[in-house]
Amino acid sequence: MTTVGGSEPMQTWCPSGDAHTQESVVLGVRSGQDGGVVYLADPVPASEVLGEVPEGIEPRRILRFASHCVSDCVNRRGADCTLVERVLSRPVAREDGSVPRCHLRTRCQWWTQTGIAACLRCPAVSTRHRADDTLAELVADPATTQEQLDAWIAASP
Repeated sequence: MTTVGGSEPMQTWCPSGDAHTQESVVLGVRSGQDGGVVYLADPVPASEVLGEVPEGIEPRRILRFASHCVSDCVNRRGADCTLVERVLSRPVAREDGSVPRCHLRTRCQWWTQTGIAACLRCPAVSTRHRADDTLAELVADPATTQEQLDAWIAASP
């Protein structure tokens, strides 16, 4: 959590959050062949949407969820999110340098921690990735170090 004006803590949100927590909202819908996220203009409670996902389809396959950042998350190191640090190793999803419209930004842990750098990559982040996407697997794994990511990227064609 960060503080607001040096006083009370502000609850930050994870843009790659759990769909099943009480506060979870749908951040966006996965779209197109690349599976990029198209952000919703306004948050929709996940509880209102999960029942509409057809049986047999993993909700994270078609939706991105946001939920509160929590101190016991495997991606936390103190007040920082190590997942966003790994996400920054991914290519920029928005080549034009524009920041996607996002209802979460003012409360987003990734924005708070890294600013526009995370926003430029966020549309390409998947909470459920293809098994043959080694970079996505490395980024998602909390045990992956920056050195491992750099080595994999340097060795890639």
